[in-house]
Amino acid sequence: MRLSAGWDRIWGMKINKHAKFSKFGMFNLTLFKMRDYKPPFEPNYFYHVYNRGNNKECIFQEDKNYRFFLKKWNEYLGNFANVWSYCLMPNHFHFLIKVDDGKRLAKFSKLGKSSNQIISNQFRKLFISYTKSFNKVYDRTGSLFQKPFKRIKVDSENYLLMLIHYIHHNPIHHNFTDGYKDWTYSSYSTIASASPTKVKRKEVLKFFGGEEAFIEYHKEMKNYNKIEHLIIE
Repeated sequence: MRLSAGWDRIWGMKINKHAKFSKFGMFNLTLFKMRDYKPPFEPNYFYHVYNRGNNKECIFQEDKNYRFFLKKWNEYLGNFANVWSYCLMPNHFHFLIKVDDGKRLAKFSKLGKSSNQIISNQFRKLFISYTKSFNKVYDRTGSLFQKPFKRIKVDSENYLLMLIHYIHHNPIHHNFTDGYKDWTYSSYSTIASASPTKVKRKEVLKFFGGEEAFIEYHKEMKNYNKIEHLIIE
């Protein structure tokens, strides 16, 4: 399978102008010993964001819970981060996001807040809002999500490619389904369709080299050892 020639084909410009990666690339993987689960959110960087329920408790019990969470996500983070892929599982979730280039963060920055403070606070609002509604519906009290939530900065385009696959493969990995399209609350079906979405479908497909290449890549078995430092479970 032939993938796209590089990041410059996604935006029509050089990679270092539009997308950034941390210093830990493939060459330095052997030097990467400790995972940083709380790197600061910075504009134009990609992050694998993960959280789960306290004591692995279910955070989604019905279909309406998944839909409500995505609604809240758009409400609190839609203007601050672009979603490249996601998967919601009964007791945890994965998102691959690219933090906005900073223009939308400008008005908050004038108040003396950093990009990391702004994005982190939006996540806090998301978790609080969802938890309040969830607790009311299911007559429970206390926090629902583990604290702090985890994220890892993505460090190369090769890992970004595999990470999208890994996130979409989660329902299969956890034996909830045998096929990507069978899991409703994943971005796979949305990306491989023409339905309206806030996911960056065009950019993702261009990165893979088209819809056919995207689908074929997901059919292949992957060795996730190569991106072990980016995987959170």
